[in-house]
Amino acid sequence: MSNIASPHAFVSTTEWSVRCELAAFYRLLAHFRMTDLIDTHISVRVPSAKDLFFINRYGVLFHEMKASDLVKIDINGDLVDECHNAGPINKAGFNIHSAIHGARHDAVCIVHTHTSAGMAVSAQEEGLLPITQHALKFYDCLSYHDYEGIALNPAECPRLVADLGSNMAMILRNHGLLAVGGSVAEAFNQIYFLERACQAQVAALAGGQPLRYPSKHICELTAKQSADEIRDNLHLLAWESALRLIDDQKSEYCS
Repeated sequence: MSNIASPHAFVSTTEWSVRCELAAFYRLLAHFRMTDLIDTHISVRVPSAKDLFFINRYGVLFHEMKASDLVKIDINGDLVDECHNAGPINKAGFNIHSAIHGARHDAVCIVHTHTSAGMAVSAQEEGLLPITQHALKFYDCLSYHDYEGIALNPAECPRLVADLGSNMAMILRNHGLLAVGGSVAEAFNQIYFLERACQAQVAALAGGQPLRYPSKHICELTAKQSADEIRDNLHLLAWESALRLIDDQKSEYCS
């Protein structure tokens, strides 16, 4: 862990609250075993700032993430922290985030994971199958982006943005999962259910039995019902519930 000074004294109460919320999101990914050592990342827009974002300081494990471990950067991934917190950041990773943040101003929070189930489904030709209630949350609103190697090439960014379109979730072929949200809570909801849908699909395919598919009408209905839940802010209830799972860590991640 780092011995850098806390930026708490340098930032507003609102900004510190967002830092704490993002640190909690990192720890929840660890709680749900959705991490990949120091790789993968979550970013969130800085409140009331144009094209400024928080992202993890590269090298900090997700279960030990603190508000003071988050780094403020611009759309190019360059450090702009008032307290001069040291990087580094995963610039290859932020290539993905910067492209989406720059094109989608509704994307307040972006999360990218490399889970076993997510990578497995990303490698399957048909992608996410409409075989579970969780998968139907993404029916006709899930994007796909073909693998182009480690995301180091800025030329990939326009294709990434075009493939995501207006959707809130995307499978990066042969790579992993990506979700966006208008808030940290919404991004958490998207990645949690996408991950669970992938886990269920891997288990179902491993069973070796014929799969049962709901009708197109039921698939569409379930997708609409899931969208209604977001509009009714039920994802906020889920987020608050999830935070209670790590409530004993709050004093640490808010430091």
